[in-house]
Amino acid sequence: MKRSEINRCIKYMEAFVREHKFELPPFCNFTPQEWNDKNEEYDEIRDNMLGWDITDYGLGDWEKVGFALITLRNGNQNNPKYKKVYAEKLLMLKEGQHSPMHFHWTKSEDIINRGGGTLIIHVYNDKGDGSFDDSDVLVNSDGRSYYVKPGTGIELRPGESITLWPHQYHDFDVKPGTGDVLIGEVSVCNDDNIDNRFFEEMGRFPEIEEDEPPYRLLCNEYPAAKK
Repeated sequence: MKRSEINRCIKYMEAFVREHKFELPPFCNFTPQEWNDKNEEYDEIRDNMLGWDITDYGLGDWEKVGFALITLRNGNQNNPKYKKVYAEKLLMLKEGQHSPMHFHWTKSEDIINRGGGTLIIHVYNDKGDGSFDDSDVLVNSDGRSYYVKPGTGIELRPGESITLWPHQYHDFDVKPGTGDVLIGEVSVCNDDNIDNRFFEEMGRFPEIEEDEPPYRLLCNEYPAAKK
């Protein structure tokens, strides 16, 4: 992705978040220059990859296949320094945009429609070898438990949620004509470096063409703590 495109995505999501009256933590507004002056007091942000995350999955067409998200809080299962056993994210999926089919090896998560359009999540069980199982899929949604046929698209309107379990394949789309969706994610600790299994092989973090200065740093770009 070009840096100008990433900057544009972040500014668009900032406006969308304000529209839905969601307040972001201060570190989401740090400029690259401010990050150069941050000492070890901010290591939790660096070590646990809090903050902005824009991905096109290495496919080069963010408007069609991609996600914009912010990790608001996160523990770290690989570092005993951090005691949190949970994570929270805020995501934006634009109408016409798709996030590809994947599951998590260990993470369970609640996906919540925080506002905007209608979110569609298609679900499958993993057969154990990465292929789709033909068994019915358990859906846990806002206190209701039921089964659906594999590949069913679960629609989530504002305020509705679904729990996704390890090895439960899922993707994200927006119901046409309903508008962009603001999505919440509440989960156990998150590690995007090792816990994602995509149905089709693809990247997670974009390769960036630096055509203009960064507006915000992404969660994998922070400089080391100032001594």
